[in-house]
Amino acid sequence: MSILFSEEELEFRQQVREFVQREIVPKVDEIEKNNVFPRDIIRKLGEEGFLGILHPEEYGGSNRGLVYEVILAEEISAVCPSLDMSRMSSATLYGMPINRFGTDEQKRKYLAPIIKGEKIGALGITEPNAGSDVARMETRAVKDGDEWVINGEKRFITNGSVADYIVLFAITDRTVDPRKGMTAFIIDTKKPGFKVIKDFELMGMRGCRNTHFALEDYRVGEENILGGLNNGFKVLMDELDTERVAIAGEAVGYARGAFEVAVRYSMERIQFKKPIRMFEAISFRIADMATKIEAARLLALRAARMIDKGLKATKEASMAKLFATEMAFEVCDAALQILGGIGYTKEMSVEKLLRDSRLMRIGGGTSEIQRFVIQREIYKEFEKSNRARS
Repeated sequence: MSILFSEEELEFRQQVREFVQREIVPKVDEIEKNNVFPRDIIRKLGEEGFLGILHPEEYGGSNRGLVYEVILAEEISAVCPSLDMSRMSSATLYGMPINRFGTDEQKRKYLAPIIKGEKIGALGITEPNAGSDVARMETRAVKDGDEWVINGEKRFITNGSVADYIVLFAITDRTVDPRKGMTAFIIDTKKPGFKVIKDFELMGMRGCRNTHFALEDYRVGEENILGGLNNGFKVLMDELDTERVAIAGEAVGYARGAFEVAVRYSMERIQFKKPIRMFEAISFRIADMATKIEAARLLALRAARMIDKGLKATKEASMAKLFATEMAFEVCDAALQILGGIGYTKEMSVEKLLRDSRLMRIGGGTSEIQRFVIQREIYKEFEKSNRARS
């Protein structure tokens, strides 16, 4: 680890681990069993400065960069994936578009309280008829005097029902391609016109809120447009690389949490008068799991460092997200197999990590979308290289 990370980064990891053991581990069972949204822990994360690591100091952040976000995501996700999904959706998925495109006034009003953990944010993109194909977005915003009137539905929105603010995308010009007529708005969920339809009961991610909501004649002023009129597609696409790298960090955490349980169990479980780690069917599987986790961590770290240096990392971010999320499910499944029957019970954390990890091959862009992005970027690079040689 000391080869991959600086001394400061390792100190940060230790700081996060201590927080996780002190504040999160005692609450994990309650969150899982009672489906509790952990607002109190998110507030404590803000008090510790963990919600501002990507954000400027003048708004309460520390501006440490994406590598620190990846470290934070791994450490929390190794214990409680749903908590980190809620945290990331607020501080990163919602926070980064405002960080990068917001005015000073917008950042002070709509970002600073998120960094402190006083408010919760969400990102509103997906709709009933628009998932990966965002050009099919049906939510509309129509100008009425000095205001915009928004109508439409969003679903599968993490934090949707508990969010105070949402960065929401809507079509503002229906005469052009949706990519040229989309606008991002900052909406306050306490205002009239915002309606929660339901929270979905998920296969995993207990404690997280995944919401279907509607906007019915919701009015918002010009001052709540984020990034300029009809510039929403740029805002949306700018966020994706950061999101995918952060999700890769989470996936490393899911896998690491299950892996550590499996290693301990293989040392303690006695069969045929010896620990099961003595059987190659177990120990070789452990070796494969460890190798895959380390490979995923390296992919995430490479993409994070590129983005921190201001480099384009679309291909690298998609590679990290694709490999890490598919790896996480494989490792969690292998860990459950090592545990055998007890692994299939709720007495062990592995079954929870397995359920939770499955979502991330869908959320943040499916594995199929990541493969499309990767091959597209590869061919772009080859074409550019061929033109340069000719």
